[in-house]
Amino acid sequence: MGLFTQIVTLPLAPVRGVVWTMERVLEAAENEYYDPAPILRQLAELEKQLNAGEIDEETFDRIEDELLDRLEEIKVHEQGGPS
Repeated sequence: MGLFTQIVTLPLAPVRGVVWTMERVLEAAENEYYDPAPILRQLAELEKQLNAGEIDEETFDRIEDELLDRLEEIKVHEQGGPS
């Protein structure tokens, strides 16, 4: 039955290929979005900017809160929580 199924569904092969490709693109995008490394680098850079006097404390706190929120979102995602 496998050969028959392949022959019958052959016209759908391009569609299956597109779906497979889109799934891989989505997977790569999610992996990039949920990677904590860039967020940690941004936090380190933010602290350097604060110490160098390039940004004020208020700006530091605001951006730090946003970055920490992203890290929390990543943690929840890794634990299988809601996206």
